Amino acid sequence: MLARHEIGASRQLPTFALMKILLTGATGYVGKRLLPALVRNGHKVVCCVRDTHRFNPPDSLRQSIEVIECDLLDPESLNSIPDDIDGAFYLVHSMSASSDYRDLERTSAVHFRERLNRTRARHVVYLSGIVNEKSLSEHLGSRKQVETELAGGRFHLTTFRAGIIIGSGSASFEIIRDLVEKLPLMIAPRWLYTRCQPIAVGDVIRFLEKAIGNEKLYATNYDIGGPDVLSYKQMLLGYAKARALRRIILVVPVMTPRLSSYWLYFITATSYKLAQALVDSMKVEVVCRHSDINEMLDIRPVGYAAALQDIVKEVESNQVVSSWKDALVEADSPLRLSDFIEVPVHGCFADRRSRAMANRQVTLDRIWSIGGRTGWYYAGWLWKLRGFFDKLAGGVGLRRGRTHPTRIAAGDVVDFWRVLYANKTEGRLLLFAEMKLPGEAWLEFRIEGPLLIQTATFRPRGLAGRLYWYLVYPFHGMIFNGMISRLCTESDKP
Repeated sequence: MLARHEIGASRQLPTFALMKILLTGATGYVGKRLLPALVRNGHKVVCCVRDTHRFNPPDSLRQSIEVIECDLLDPESLNSIPDDIDGAFYLVHSMSASSDYRDLERTSAVHFRERLNRTRARHVVYLSGIVNEKSLSEHLGSRKQVETELAGGRFHLTTFRAGIIIGSGSASFEIIRDLVEKLPLMIAPRWLYTRCQPIAVGDVIRFLEKAIGNEKLYATNYDIGGPDVLSYKQMLLGYAKARALRRIILVVPVMTPRLSSYWLYFITATSYKLAQALVDSMKVEVVCRHSDINEMLDIRPVGYAAALQDIVKEVESNQVVSSWKDALVEADSPLRLSDFIEVPVHGCFADRRSRAMANRQVTLDRIWSIGGRTGWYYAGWLWKLRGFFDKLAGGVGLRRGRTHPTRIAAGDVVDFWRVLYANKTEGRLLLFAEMKLPGEAWLEFRIEGPLLIQTATFRPRGLAGRLYWYLVYPFHGMIFNGMISRLCTESDKP
C-alpha cells in the first residue's frame, strides 16, 4: 500500500487548477451559496443531494453542474459519486434530524471517507465548529469526531472551524432577529455572557472557495472568525442597534438548559431539537486560535456591525439566497419529497373544492405568495391558533414563515408545510404537512381551465387519526371555503 505522501504525489494536480469538485450539502445553507462561487471560478461541480426533488439550482448554473442522488448513510448509494473527482467539500450534518445525530454523523463521515478513498480525489475541505475548549458540547464533540474520521482518508483534509455564522437566513441570525424583534424586554439565561467570534457567511464562502486545491493547506485545520469577540448579549444588542430598536436584557442564573431550550423554541422559529443542541453549544466559548490563514488566503473578514448592515439590506430587499429552514427537516426520519409527490386516495379523507377564477394571473400570484407574512387569506386567527397548538405538541408551528415572499420551489418551507411540487406555468402547488398530526396531510392547488381546484387530503393513522379528521372537519369547511373564495376573487379586499 502506498504511503500518504506517495498517494498524494500519484494524484498530483496543479495548484488552483480548474477541478471537478464534489459538493455535499448542495441543498444546505452554505452549499447553496458556495455552488455559484465554484461555478464562477470555472470548476465543474458534482452536486451530491439526498433528494433531487429538493434541488432547484438556477438555470444559469445547470450547464456547469452534474447532479447525483446519494445518501451518506447508505454506502451503496455512494457508488453514484464519479471516480474522476479531484476534490470535495463536506458540508453535511444531522443535528436537527435525530436525537442520535452523533452516531449518524460519524457513520456518514466513515461512508464518505471510504468511498472517496476509491476515487482520484486528493483534497477534501470540511467546514466544522471551533473546538478549542477541553469540555465540548455534544454538537461540537460530534463535529470534532467527524474531522477525526475524515482525516483518516487517503486524501488530504483541510478543516475550517467556524464559530457563529452570521448571514441572512442562517439559524444563528434568525434566532437573534426573532429575539430582538419580538422582545423589548428579555429575561435571558446566563449563557448570554459566553464569548464567541462570529463570522459573516460571505467570508466563510471566500475561505472555502479559495481553499480547494491549495496544497499549502493540506492536512491542516484553521479557526476562522471575524475581527470581533463578543458575548451573545452583545450580539443581540448589536442587532437592536442596527435596527434602531431599544432593548433591555436581564440575565438570570436560574434558567436550566431545558428551560433555555424551551425559551428559544417558543420565541424563535427554531425546532426544539435544534434549540437543545444550540443551547448546549452556547455554554462553550468559540474564540479563534491565532493563525495566519487570513494572510495566506488574502481575506479580511468584516466585523459584526458591518455584516449586520449587509444582512438587514438583504432581508428587507427579499434577497435571501438560502435559509436553514429550507435546508433542514424537522422530522425524526428525514423527509424524501419523492415519497409524497403522489397524493394517495385509498384510505384517505379529502376536502375538494373548486371555484371559477376572476383572473388566472391574480390567483396564481396569490397562491405563490401564500403563508409567511401574507398568511392564508381567511380566518388568520385559526391558522395562528393551529400553529400555537402545534408548538405545544413539539411541532414547528407557523414561525418558520417562508424564505421569499413570492418565489417558491420544491423543498422550500411555507410555515408548517413543505413544498413538494411547484410549477407556476402548469398552475400546480403541492404542500405536505410537517405539523404534528395523527396521520399525513397534503394541500394541493391546481388550475384546470377556468377553475381552481383546491384539495386537502388526510391519511389517518389509526383511530386517533379518524377522530382528528372529524373533530377539525367543521373548521375546514369554514377555512377552506373562505380561502378558495379569496384566491379566486379579483378584488384586493378580503
